[in-house]
Amino acid sequence: MASIQERNHKYKVVYYYKNDAGVRKQKWETYDTKAEARKRKKEIEYKQELGTFVAPKCTYLSELLDEYVFIYGTKAWVMTTYQGKIGLINNYIKPMIGNVKLSDLNTHFMEKYYQTLLKTPAVVNPMTKKPKNEFVGTGTIREIHKLLRSCFEQAIKWELMEKNPCQRATVPKHTPKKREIWEADTMMHAMNLCVDERVVLACNLIFACTLRPGEATGLTWDSMDISEKAIEEDRAYIIINKELQRVRKDALQALDGKDVLLVFPGTRKSNKTVRILKKPKTEDSERKIFLPRTVALMLVDWKKKQDQEKEVLGEEYMDYNLVLATAYGLPVGEDVILRGLKKLIADNNLPPVVMHSLRHTSVTYKLKLNGGDIKATQGDSGHSQANMILNVYSHILDDDRRKNAELFEKAFYEKKELEPDIHQKMPENTMQVPEGVDPELLGKVLADPEMTALLAAMASKMKGEAWLE
Repeated sequence: MASIQERNHKYKVVYYYKNDAGVRKQKWETYDTKAEARKRKKEIEYKQELGTFVAPKCTYLSELLDEYVFIYGTKAWVMTTYQGKIGLINNYIKPMIGNVKLSDLNTHFMEKYYQTLLKTPAVVNPMTKKPKNEFVGTGTIREIHKLLRSCFEQAIKWELMEKNPCQRATVPKHTPKKREIWEADTMMHAMNLCVDERVVLACNLIFACTLRPGEATGLTWDSMDISEKAIEEDRAYIIINKELQRVRKDALQALDGKDVLLVFPGTRKSNKTVRILKKPKTEDSERKIFLPRTVALMLVDWKKKQDQEKEVLGEEYMDYNLVLATAYGLPVGEDVILRGLKKLIADNNLPPVVMHSLRHTSVTYKLKLNGGDIKATQGDSGHSQANMILNVYSHILDDDRRKNAELFEKAFYEKKELEPDIHQKMPENTMQVPEGVDPELLGKVLADPEMTALLAAMASKMKGEAWLE
């Protein structure tokens, strides 16, 4: 049975329960009004009679979140995920609903909270020093919903709650913003205009190898084969087994350096962040990627120049074996490459894109070249699931579906070429397809104006021009 006690204008519901060891313990919950206390007392007594009562060990949501982060988050999250989740908790959850009691949380409460977030000013982005949007976006709200839903599931598992108030809550609809990408001819034109050699190499690595920006900046010379023989036999490759990231020092300490391979020295003690080399995002992110010959030769030339700089600097060069490094060997962050890319765009009036857009461009043209081979493209991109490519890049495959409709129109409804003579004489201007090449796939590639432009640009580049002048 439970009882109500009044102390200092507060009402405490006092009851007994048995802990995990079977020991009888006393517990109390505090409420502002007597009506709330009575309601809770009846609920406790009813559930005690049914034998379903669970004594909460956390009274407020803020207490539960601290337990969730300490017990679950530090074990399940990688560094960037930890930083993102902590940001959501500290910026949007604890300040707004952290002092709410777990017993007051229900689906109706969560839906009202999500609607309130839509009118809440967004916090300042620590990197850009300005908010991404005026108000909290629907994408952020969905991330908050996912975090709380996971938190409440753990609370049920720990017998701190009986129901998940997020389970049936309606979340504001979110429409992902389409990422702008460069077409093939724009990509090649931009690389021809760029005078920053480091930006050229980084962009070509991301584009040709479908890399995440951090995978490109974290690439080391011991993770590749660009020997003369490998290039001649078209089997030059790189191995993606780490990535470069800038993380908060407190996150690094909280996760006890989990998945961290190397912490680079900071430039200033006052910095709250530090650059690290860490294991890739997922197991599928570890992969071997074959290099186009032109990109392999870029790496060869780049290494020659870097070795000359090392020789000049001697012991002053801090050699971490990084491909993309500063003049003294320290890592080059994604922000440095992005600044160079933005300058290239501004100076030449090019369509605005970000570094990750080049990865999207890469997937786009690999799907076009291989006729929509999802698994082959996934092998290069490192996506953990093939449906991620289908969801993000489905517009690419729509082109072929539209062509199917055109073929049906001509063949069946216009009654043209319903039974074409496959033995007709080959026209004089028809190209002889080499043995081992799929004629249908080759036809698709050559019929695409964008791919024709890309191949022409690459051919002219390989014929004579040095890749960097």
